[in-house]
Amino acid sequence: MKITLRKVTVAELVEGYRDDREGGVFGYGDKLDIRPPYQREFIYGPRERNAVIHSILKDFPLNVMYWADREDGTFEVIDGQQRTISIAQYVEGDFSINEQYFYNLLPDIETTILDYELMVYVCTGTDSEKLEWFRTINIAGKKLTPQELRNAVYSGPWVSDAKRYFSRIGHGAHGLASDYLAGSAIRQEYLETAIKWISGGEIEDYMARHQHDADAKALWAHFRNVIDWVDSVFKTRPNLMRGVDWGGLYDAHKDAEIDKEWVEAETKRLITDDDVERQRGIYGYLLDGDERHLRIRAFSPTMKRRAYEAQGGKCTACGDEFMLAQMEADHITPWRDKGATVQENCQVLCRDCNRRKGAK
Repeated sequence: MKITLRKVTVAELVEGYRDDREGGVFGYGDKLDIRPPYQREFIYGPRERNAVIHSILKDFPLNVMYWADREDGTFEVIDGQQRTISIAQYVEGDFSINEQYFYNLLPDIETTILDYELMVYVCTGTDSEKLEWFRTINIAGKKLTPQELRNAVYSGPWVSDAKRYFSRIGHGAHGLASDYLAGSAIRQEYLETAIKWISGGEIEDYMARHQHDADAKALWAHFRNVIDWVDSVFKTRPNLMRGVDWGGLYDAHKDAEIDKEWVEAETKRLITDDDVERQRGIYGYLLDGDERHLRIRAFSPTMKRRAYEAQGGKCTACGDEFMLAQMEADHITPWRDKGATVQENCQVLCRDCNRRKGAK
């Protein structure tokens, strides 16, 4: 791996800048690929973006950037995409700072910005060396998410097309299902969720098998099937539904006959039940009846001890006497039969009796 240092002015960097969205982002006289296939989307917010411009105006040094050269004489950004786009967008007039756009600045300040020199290390090496470098030198900006790293490892036409569906704000997955998805589209968490759903959690295996596919239409079709099923069964409640494993529920129950009116009535009841500690588990519980989805509120140690003392240390099922540590608190009227987690509904059973009761 050969590494050389070159100084690039802002004027040189932004020459010919263009963001084709689908086609890529380019600058440096069309010789710099600012967003190669393995790179993430632009994620800087106003505070971070403005800090880049303030650093230039004050002539403070920015962290060095890293490019890789290509056989055709062009370059690709390995590290520094966020700073590069921030600079280019400001010079292009896409945003203002202190209510002043670049074209509103006095000529001498414009010149100060355009003449600012960026320190760029250019590396020459194999594709695998460039990729490994990208994975390890993400030194400026936010730490890569797991899916952003996977996109780098399995870069190719499939990832590029998948990002078109799952990485755009207001389009694709974000426009269709943002009420159901946790995380961020631009940080690739929507894409991660979609792959998890279609692969049963084997994300890297799925990406490896499809890395060189021409498109990601199959992934998008499966994702849409899941969301269409959710829409057909449940009323939308964004704060409750984000982050649910809809893909797993779809696989297990897509062919089941579901009483939608009952589902809605039970959802309303469970939302207001103080014993339900994990409300996102309501949907899984309604479909398979497993109370573990809900993480039902347990009796407190004080409630357990009071029941133990009231029973004289004896199990109400078998009648044998046990130490408190050998007993478990239990609902007299089961929770699923609307038995509340209150002192009046608490009894203690020995472990064996409680296990046998739970197995019925």
